[in-house]
This record gives sequence, C-alpha cells and structure tokens, in this order.
Amino acid sequence: MATVGDPGNPSVGVWQVFKTLGTASTNVTLPPDNSTGIYKNCKAAPPSAPSCLTVGGVKDTYGIGEFAVTVSQYVTFLNTADPDGKNLRQLYEDNMNSTVWPQYGPINYASGSGVAPGQHYSVAYPEWAQKPFNFGDFRRGAEFVNSLFNGKVLSKTSSTSGTFKYVTYKVRLSPETERGMYDMSNETPTRTASTGFVLPSNDEWVKAAYYDPKHGGTDSYWVYPTGPFDQPNISVLNPTTGDVTNADKQPLATYNPNDPNSSVDTPGAPAGTAPTWCPSQAGPSCAKTFPADFPPGLNLAPLYMGNVSTVGQTKTPSPWGAYDMGGNVVEHTDSLAPQPPGYHFLRDWRYYHGGVANAPAYQVAIYGFGYFPGDPQLGRIYPWMGFRVGVIGDVK
Repeated sequence: MATVGDPGNPSVGVWQVFKTLGTASTNVTLPPDNSTGIYKNCKAAPPSAPSCLTVGGVKDTYGIGEFAVTVSQYVTFLNTADPDGKNLRQLYEDNMNSTVWPQYGPINYASGSGVAPGQHYSVAYPEWAQKPFNFGDFRRGAEFVNSLFNGKVLSKTSSTSGTFKYVTYKVRLSPETERGMYDMSNETPTRTASTGFVLPSNDEWVKAAYYDPKHGGTDSYWVYPTGPFDQPNISVLNPTTGDVTNADKQPLATYNPNDPNSSVDTPGAPAGTAPTWCPSQAGPSCAKTFPADFPPGLNLAPLYMGNVSTVGQTKTPSPWGAYDMGGNVVEHTDSLAPQPPGYHFLRDWRYYHGGVANAPAYQVAIYGFGYFPGDPQLGRIYPWMGFRVGVIGDVK
C-alpha cells in the first residue's frame, strides 16, 4: 500500500465531463479553452459546467494499493471464497474464460469429480497473472475486501522508495465474503468499520491519484495521475505478452489516444495507437473471436481496440507512489453517486475513475468521473473494469 499523508488537505471543485443526462450527439463536454477543469471550489466553476463535484479532501492518513488487484490475486480469492466452484455469488462469469473470449478472458474454470476443492479457477495463461483483473465491479471488489477484512494479517512491513512510503501486508484470505467491511445483504452496502481494508472512496481515490503534497498543478491538484498538465505518452505493448516495451517514454499510461468511437478525443493527444495484445496460446484468431451471445451483425473490432498492460510497467507514479491510476482499467470506488435524471428504478450507482486502455485521455484526467449502475449485463461486455484496495486506520 502507498501511504497517502497530508491529512486534512483542501478539496477542489472539478468539472465533470460526463453529463448526467446527455444530448443525442454526445454525453461528454470537455472543460473550456483547454483549461484544467480544476477550481478552488465549485462556486468558482463556470456556470456553463455540466456539473461540478467537490473532491479530494481527506481528513486522515490512509493507504491505497500501489497497483490494482491482479488476475493472480483474484484467482486466489475465487478459490478461497468459492472452493466448491459453484459460483453462487456471481464472482465469476463465462466471459472471463479464455475459450469464450480469447483476447480478454484471464481466468479459466474447471469442474468435475477430478477437480479438488479450491482448484476450480486458474489464471488462463501465465501472461495474465500480473495484469489487472479486468471484470471487476463494486460487488466483486467489496467481497474481495471482505475476504481481506475477515482474514488474518500474517505480516506488515513498512518501506520507502525515494520520497514514497509503503506498507506491505501479507494476509491469509477468509472464505467469509458476505459480511465484513461491507454487509452485502444491504441494497447499497457502505463501510461498517473505521479500521480495515476498503475499496477507496471517491475522495481517497482522487487524492491518491491527483493531489500533489508539494502543491504543484492547479490548486495543488494534477490534471493527470502522471503529471500536472500534460497528457501522458501511450504504452506500446508486446503483442503476445502485454508487457510494456517503451517505459523509457515518460510519463506513460495505457490508454487509447485516438479512439475512432469518440467524437471528443482530448485535444493535443500524443501520437500513437491503442495499446493491445493477444495471448500467443490463443492462436491467430484471438482478436477476432467474441462471446457467442454477443449481438450478431455488429462490427465489434473497432469497439475492442485496447487491452490491459502488466501492472506497474508504465513506471509513472502518482504524487503518492501508486501506479496505473490513469488508463489500463477504470477502478471502482465505494462512494455512492447520485442517480442520474431519467432513471426511475433504484440502482446501486457508484463512482469509478481512471480511464481504460480503450479510451481517450479525457477519461484519464481528474474530470473523468464515471458512474456505474451495478448492472452485471454491462460489466460482462466491458473488459476494462477493476479495483484496487485501500486501508484505513491501523490494521494489525
């Protein structure tokens, strides 16, 4: 965990590029005149803003994952939480399987009398082990956190790297995932304890990604997790392993600079193409094979251009020493978002942040707040959603 200090730091007002109720042409409005979209408070935001959100102030020191939760870590969790492989809580779905979706499926499933308890789930190919888990949502993240919360801390080690401070926890996971930091029997679970492992809140996530304790940027906040003003360079990936091959091009992030599906590519995006790869074991049809229940007749290739890179290999830290907070997978927080106008049935809306390997730079920026309705039907076709773990209080 990267330690995030400077407790009681000021918040800022941030322009939200995603309209809660958009027009027929686009739901995205970038800040005017290439501005940062950061204001001392929301009263200082222009009246033309779609909406302004006050974010980033956190009263206590806390920890946030140096990296997003990896495929290997999620597989360990699956085999702990579901040793019989019955998948009663939908912690797994078929689109995660490399046979169903070769390019994006990181986790395979096996059943039958020959499979021992706790061995039903496995990393699809070795190349996936240290990639971010990419089919996350709030509920999967919360149950992962509950497994940590109810588990046993085997060791806790402090370290430093330059100016960054870290605490490394080694935890034996618990099979109890329905209760802990979050009571999953509630319709909208929230934190139940002041100490323990958590999904970061919106403020905690934003502070860890964008707040500069040295007070650079705009009112001490960066536009990107990789720097105060300029868009990062684009990762180039090994086409069969997903390893980053251009880490010397700093600052760097795994995102798509020129998304043909977007009418609002961020002005001034660096040259480059969507970072992508396919496991060599999947063969030459890897990028052309999609789940069988996808709607027929769609041109799917332009919709699925980017793929995730190995965690940490972009080597560009946030102001607090966390990596990949821009691009790769969008990360879920535990903060409830207001239900947008036009929706009349209760949904578990949560903020998520950070952009994805398939999307332009505006989604990597501080103003790229997204809302996720907790709809599993959306999650199963969007293979760029993950989460990272946080910690509050003194966990022992």
